[in-house]
Amino acid sequence: MPLTSPPRYDAVPATPAGDGKDTPRAGDGVGAVPPGGGVRIAPPASGKSAEAPAIPAHALPHRTPAQLLALARRGLAEAEQTRPDGLRYATAHLAALRAAAAVLAARARPVPGRRGRVTSVWTLLVMVAPELDEWAAFFAAGAAKRAAAEAGIPRVVSTREADDLLRAAEQFVALVEVALGLSRQPVLDGLAA
Repeated sequence: MPLTSPPRYDAVPATPAGDGKDTPRAGDGVGAVPPGGGVRIAPPASGKSAEAPAIPAHALPHRTPAQLLALARRGLAEAEQTRPDGLRYATAHLAALRAAAAVLAARARPVPGRRGRVTSVWTLLVMVAPELDEWAAFFAAGAAKRAAAEAGIPRVVSTREADDLLRAAEQFVALVEVALGLSRQPVLDGLAA
């Protein structure tokens, strides 16, 4: 499946992108393009210039893009090892959220502003990288299920939904890594020393 857009799953309910479930919180932790095209995130400006979209500073992550992507990768590894479907879904969704926060950290220009209406990371992502709007909509649609799974509501997601979301999150994290020039090189078995 090309990385140009997120997978389509009928099982993920639509919820408004601005529901506040994916708002960054303090402590949240919140290369090449595929052959034949793919989503291209605008190249980084030198520094965070006036051309970068202005986002209230309180809504931006307090970590670097590299730190956020490292946390996202750790979250994906944790999700792969997690057996309860709801927790696997929530952990994978959080990994995607951290990758989205990495884009915000790399591309947004912080501006002073009052704390006001809660804005979803997915809404902010579309402002900073409109080419990722389908990915943002896809993950925003899963925010309510993630919240329910984190709350411990049983059978909120199926095994298939959890596995599908994990695969989608892996694709999204890889896309963001490549777009931000922070791709990681996998270690081949037997060659690590």
